Amino acid sequence: MTNYFNFKTKQTGFLFILLLICSSMSAQMTVSGKVSDDNGPIPGVNVILKGSSNGTATDFDGEFTISNVPGNGVLIFSYIGYQAKEIQINNQTEINVTLEADLAALDEVVVIGYGTQNRESVTGSVVSIKGGELSEVQAANFQEALQGRAPGVDISTTNTRPGSNSTSIRIRGVRSLSGSNDPLIVLNGIPFFGGLNDINLNDIESLDILKDASATAIYGSRGANGVILITTKSGKKGQAAKFTYNTYYAAKEVFAKFPMMNRDQFNALREATGLFNEGDPLYTTGADEDTSVNTDWQDLIYGTGLQTSHDIGVTGGGENGNYSIGMGYFKETSVLPVESFQRYSLRAQVEQEIGAFKFGLNSIMNYSLTNAAGTGLYGSLSATPILNPYNDDGSLKRVVSMPLDEFWVTTKSTLNAIGEGRVNLQKDFGTYNNLFGEVKIPGVEGLKYRLNLGLNLRMSRDGNFTGQGVANVNPQAPNGGGVSSSLTTDYVIENLLTYDRTFADKHQVNIVGLFSAQNGKWDGTNFSARNLPNEQFLFYNLGSALLEDVTGYGGYYGEAGLLSYMGRAMYQYDSRYLITATVRSDASSRLAPGKQWVTYPAVSVGWNIGNENFMDNVNWVSSLKIRAGYGETSNQAVNPYATLGNLGTRDYNFGNTFTTGYFVNELPNPNLGWEFSETYNYGLDFALFNNRLSGTVEYYTTKTNDILYRVGLPATSGVGSFVGNIGSTSNKGLEVALNATIIDNPDGFTWDLGVNLYTNKNEITSLASGEDQNVGQLWFVGSPINVIYDYKKIGLWNETDADYQYLQTLEPGGNAGMIKVQYTGDYNADGSPVRQINADDRQIIDPTPDFQGGFNTRLAYKNFDLSMVGVFKSGGVAVSTLYSSNGYLNLLTGRRNNINVDYWTPTNTDAKYPAPGGIQAGDGPKYGTTMGYFDGSYLKVRAITLGYNFNQKLIENIGIQNLRLYATVQNPFVLFSPFHKESGMDPETNSGADDNGNAQNSATGTSGFISRGIPTIGTNVPTTRNFMVGLNLTF
Repeated sequence: MTNYFNFKTKQTGFLFILLLICSSMSAQMTVSGKVSDDNGPIPGVNVILKGSSNGTATDFDGEFTISNVPGNGVLIFSYIGYQAKEIQINNQTEINVTLEADLAALDEVVVIGYGTQNRESVTGSVVSIKGGELSEVQAANFQEALQGRAPGVDISTTNTRPGSNSTSIRIRGVRSLSGSNDPLIVLNGIPFFGGLNDINLNDIESLDILKDASATAIYGSRGANGVILITTKSGKKGQAAKFTYNTYYAAKEVFAKFPMMNRDQFNALREATGLFNEGDPLYTTGADEDTSVNTDWQDLIYGTGLQTSHDIGVTGGGENGNYSIGMGYFKETSVLPVESFQRYSLRAQVEQEIGAFKFGLNSIMNYSLTNAAGTGLYGSLSATPILNPYNDDGSLKRVVSMPLDEFWVTTKSTLNAIGEGRVNLQKDFGTYNNLFGEVKIPGVEGLKYRLNLGLNLRMSRDGNFTGQGVANVNPQAPNGGGVSSSLTTDYVIENLLTYDRTFADKHQVNIVGLFSAQNGKWDGTNFSARNLPNEQFLFYNLGSALLEDVTGYGGYYGEAGLLSYMGRAMYQYDSRYLITATVRSDASSRLAPGKQWVTYPAVSVGWNIGNENFMDNVNWVSSLKIRAGYGETSNQAVNPYATLGNLGTRDYNFGNTFTTGYFVNELPNPNLGWEFSETYNYGLDFALFNNRLSGTVEYYTTKTNDILYRVGLPATSGVGSFVGNIGSTSNKGLEVALNATIIDNPDGFTWDLGVNLYTNKNEITSLASGEDQNVGQLWFVGSPINVIYDYKKIGLWNETDADYQYLQTLEPGGNAGMIKVQYTGDYNADGSPVRQINADDRQIIDPTPDFQGGFNTRLAYKNFDLSMVGVFKSGGVAVSTLYSSNGYLNLLTGRRNNINVDYWTPTNTDAKYPAPGGIQAGDGPKYGTTMGYFDGSYLKVRAITLGYNFNQKLIENIGIQNLRLYATVQNPFVLFSPFHKESGMDPETNSGADDNGNAQNSATGTSGFISRGIPTIGTNVPTTRNFMVGLNLTF
């Protein structure tokens, strides 16, 4: 009986457990439905089971199906621009949902530093650009894609080699003489000090630019030259996992070859040089030259460059957190052999809320390799076209000879054949991390504390090696190599207390308090040697060189810190009246004791006129806002030890002993202080005709005092220089941005158009010395900061000129056909000049454009779209070292090849360029630098893209949410450019000076274009025209 009872008990228990399991299984169900708004179904809405990662998204018709959900569960429906909605399942198998628009979310969100604002509430000067807009011009880095996108932001390229970080970014012009005019870049809330190529363009979600002092004051002295805030992609709460894959491939060809002379043109040039040499050309035919040969050296070295990019990512989120992970690979090869750049990137973002606490991590890592083992273009461009590069058997010669010069034959095949005989490899690794913790303070609604910790590290190692006789006319030239390494670390700790509340639905208050500490360290070493005993080790065993073969060694170290306090208060009443006030104090270790702390204020106000009651019946005005701001900023961008001076060393013989002595080469400055700027900004924002036309107009002025600069001292002082506060400048400008939806038919044809333009003028207003000029530094009170100081070319001398009778007075020994420059001296009573032309006749030339900007347009019809992006400039001066005699390619002597120019002869007296072989200064024509100045105007289309978005109904059955294919041509053409008209080349800059380092200003005999911040069009790698096909996939 007992056994029977036990058996029945077990049987009953088993059946009970089975019943529970079946009941539980029956509770797991499938729910379907449709999500819509007032206008119809909404595709892409995230549907997620609350408290889990189980989710899906609506299809093109707004329909969804989600399985394995409990009958008593809750579904969360969320979509950008709409209020999220939670629906109790209650065992329903069909749930239809209507979402309501979130008016606050529909307003554009702008990142302003330590927070965000709706565009309607912004009172400072802020430009916001979405990542999708930047990706319309695919590039290795964000600054190339940013060009022409934002008014007041000028971007110039100073090195076009793959992997180069040589890009100049100027926000609202320049204001400092020190060259420290670079903006602060903030990556995910933390100041960024890596290379610009370290940021993958496809990782960027938004880019916000703070331009005036009222907006940048929150970043203190680091933001004196503007701030660029970069926010990378992140997940969204309640979002089902979404995978993306983006890729493109591009072929690159030279936009235009350098316009060098061909055989017939060069033979004619050499013959013409005899005009002033008793009929004999200045140079006779070299050993390897043949007047019947016509060699195009550019054809022998240019190839097809390639560019490819792959990016894969996943984003998503649950009820209390979100995540985003991405990986990328980018590779670019040059049109020149053995030059390339590769980058591997990894991005990770995670955020999680636990009760009142929130934690997060944002990390970016990348590893890149840059190969720059090419020889540059100067040799190929200077080789004459009548040189024969081939032996009788058809093989390439090693060296060819011109009259005075020998040239190592540089072609695609010779460079590729070198292999490891010539290596120039740079390896970089960077990791940029932001960790944060945030807690809501109990008992005080809207109050929270946040701790940000930024940890950044960048390592770089360069190695170069050239084997014996490689790329050298001398086959016995010794081998040599070098290595250098650098390490940069930076940490930032920020303590933030934020209070954010809305009272009575009309009073909005946001208050932020900050205490932060930042410390940066950087150090590096370098070593080079020659006559290495074993070339197989390349640059990896330089220590095997003998002591007498060590050609260089050195190292450096630096450390600087910054302590800061900041407070900002923002208030708005009923979205109509706005005010923002900021106070910041910074202490810099770079400056002298007693001068290290500075405090500066900023305030800005706004009035949303469009929200006033009296505007209710003005239906054609969608929004209208005026704003004004004032702010002070400061700059401390000097060497961290400038206050201490500097000692140099010199080896010398002391009696019978070889010893090292020390001397002062830079004076200490115990009074070195801050550079100060104050800015006024006035803006008008508007949107008209139901937001079909919107825009911004801004005017600003900036005054900068106590400018920091390293001042050179005369040799008689016995000291090279000192760093001091030496002058003041002013800066003003006007900016306009317009966006229009010209045609808006979602079911048919749409057309959007955007244009921005701006003008900026600056000048030096005083020098601390009290003088009105410093010619050695090219500083002139009342003139722009960056100028050209040179003679002004007004034509060529001709015997028919009315003033030709004075040629020998003005230019003793001069001849017809030489460059005529403007004489600024006095005249005698009979109208004759009192003196010859001299250095006093040099003039200040302003290279600044009258205005510049960019444009973009997009046309769409059903699933097709066509977009175009471009830039333009009007006026100013483009400096070309190709045409200047300082670039050595327009000497007009016939010694080397020459740019094909229209030069003077007795039968061509209306020419633009001087007579070959005429009066010279050095190797080229007298006043030859004046030949390199062109009107800087141009309009350039940067990219044209044709895309097709696949119909979602066709792809949803295979699990694909979005599929887009596109084709792009980059740099297709240039219009309205005097330089392009003459040369056929891209009028945008490609060099800091010239690839062979000879962009000299004739006023100083030094590299004036570099030190004065004037990029040039030189012999660097030429611009390419790129043909690209790409794919964007979401699943």
